[in-house]
Amino acid sequence: MWRRALVCAGGELHQLLRPWRTFACRSSSSASSVAAVNSILLRSLKDHYVEVSKMTPPPKVSPPSPFTVEKGALDSGGAVLKRTYGDEEISISVMRLANIIPGDSGDDIDDGINQLFLHVDISKPGQKESLHFLCGLYPDALGIHSVSMRPKADSSGFLVVPTKYNGPIFEDLDEKVRDALHGYIEERGVNESLFPFLQAWLYVKDHRNLLRWFKTVGTFVNESQSGASHA
Repeated sequence: MWRRALVCAGGELHQLLRPWRTFACRSSSSASSVAAVNSILLRSLKDHYVEVSKMTPPPKVSPPSPFTVEKGALDSGGAVLKRTYGDEEISISVMRLANIIPGDSGDDIDDGINQLFLHVDISKPGQKESLHFLCGLYPDALGIHSVSMRPKADSSGFLVVPTKYNGPIFEDLDEKVRDALHGYIEERGVNESLFPFLQAWLYVKDHRNLLRWFKTVGTFVNESQSGASHA
C-alpha cells in the first residue's frame, strides 16, 4: 500500500511540475504566477503527507532468534539484522527487487515486495575479508545468486563494493558445491524464516522515507517561496 502511495504521488507530482515548464517558457512570467504554482505544489504535498501519515502499518513482527535488529537501521543503508555464530559475526542487509529492476505498474508493484535481495556478510576476527552472499529471498524459499570474498564492511555499516574477482557464476558451480553453500548459510539461520520480518521492515522504511520526502520537498519549496516574496 505504501509502495502504491509512492507511485501515485510520483505521478501526481509529475503532473504538478508541468506548469513550471510552461511558466519558464513565458517571458512575462511574474512572481505571482510562480507563487501560485508553489502554492499548488505545497497543497498537494501536504495533502499526500496527511494521507500517508494515516496509513495503518503492518503488524509488528520480530526477527527470528537469535537475529537482532541493528540500531539505527531504518535511517541507514547498512545492515538490518545481526547475529553471532561461534566466532563469526553475520550481518544482513536487504533491498526490494523493485528497487533494482523497477516494474512498470500493476502486478510488478505487488510482486516487488515479495522478491527481496539479501546481502549476507560473514566475518571472522583477524580476517581482513569476509564471505559475502547475494541471495534472493521469497516467502517460501531462498536462493543464492553469488558468493564472493570482500573487504570487511567498515564501521558505518555500508557494504564495500568489490574491486577484484567476484567469484564464479553460481549456476556454473557443481550442484554439490551449490547445495553445500546453501547448507552453509541455512546452518547460520539465513533462510525463508527471515522473510516476514524483512518484508514488514521494508514497509515501515518506505513509509518513513516517503513522509520525510514530502516534508523535505515541502520545506524547500516553502523557503524558496518565502525568499522570492522578499526579493
